[in-house]
Amino acid sequence: MLLNNALARRLFLHRHLLAEPPLGAGSGQALADLISQLGFVQVDSINTLARAHHMILFSRRQSYRPEALRSLLEDQRQLWEHWTHDASIIPIALHPLWQHRFARDAERLRGSWKAWFRDGYEAQFETILDRIARDGPVTSTEVGQGEARGKGGWWDWHPSKTALEWLWRTGQLAITRRDGFQKVYDLTERVIPQEHRLDTPDEAAMVDWACRSALDHLGFADAKELRGYWHCLRPDEVKAWLKAAIARGEIAQIEVEGADLSRKRSYARPDVLTQASLAPEPSPRLRLLSPFDPALRDRDRAEFLFGFHYRIEVFVPEPKRIYGYYVFPILEADRLVGRIDVKAFRAENTLRIKALWPERGVKFGAGRLRKLDTELQRWAAFSGCDRVDYQPGWLREG
Repeated sequence: MLLNNALARRLFLHRHLLAEPPLGAGSGQALADLISQLGFVQVDSINTLARAHHMILFSRRQSYRPEALRSLLEDQRQLWEHWTHDASIIPIALHPLWQHRFARDAERLRGSWKAWFRDGYEAQFETILDRIARDGPVTSTEVGQGEARGKGGWWDWHPSKTALEWLWRTGQLAITRRDGFQKVYDLTERVIPQEHRLDTPDEAAMVDWACRSALDHLGFADAKELRGYWHCLRPDEVKAWLKAAIARGEIAQIEVEGADLSRKRSYARPDVLTQASLAPEPSPRLRLLSPFDPALRDRDRAEFLFGFHYRIEVFVPEPKRIYGYYVFPILEADRLVGRIDVKAFRAENTLRIKALWPERGVKFGAGRLRKLDTELQRWAAFSGCDRVDYQPGWLREG
């Protein structure tokens, strides 16, 4: 069975909620449902235009505002924050399944953390748990007084900061809120509602859920993509699940056509061709995507399907960057048509466009430029600006 590239793109964008226009409610239950449909939303701190989690949601619901997410996380507790492939916002109903992840992370990280971090963090576990139980939530700046504090990155945490992160990753603490972007940790039982801390499924049920849900969120996947979605299973578990699911007739082996007409063996539901043909034709509007958008998180998959090679250059020295510090892919219908270097200068109320690089074969004529300006005006308002400023030489065609 062959899923051609046009149908593969259509199904992929539909499952990632990028085929439909970004209309409709962006708060309350509608927002919670949106995140459940996506599976999770990655959290990131960079605020060049807006933080990644806010960009992901605004790209799909342009009525969305950050306060709506804060309410679901901190007041209603319909969502919580933990780890998938990275820190992410996750539906609260998945918490029971994470009990297995907590145990697996503890086993997997034990050796590497001892190699990466300063000694002494394990000795802080009970001290921190006792303090939080007695005095309430804490941030990393409120613990570890007197400990050496490095000036480096995450590998240079002071021991109590490392202990907080360990206790969070292994489920003993949870993030109750963020102050600015700083995590505030509390005991898990004070954050996660009781009904979501009971009746942990067995490990086999967790593996089955992880594979089934990943396949349904992705539409089709090879074994590596299936495993990478939740990033919680071993390769042998995915391989065994695929073999059993094929034997039960629940999935089929297919070939997916890439943008360059190459083919890749993948797995999908037996009716994948019907699903793809019934998926909506992608909206012709143009929209900016976060570098951490679910549709782009797997860079290799995006390149295979769209012919779009993308790497973030935040950690690349400026003289060696091909594009820019934090460049946003541009989606139009079912094509990634370019990338843009744009930043919100909030003190000046200005969204500044430094450069746009069209993809090969794409021209930004009058019609496409109008669509781009409309999109940038939306982002200006969302990021707290009231004007868009195009810098000299910003359009890098040719």
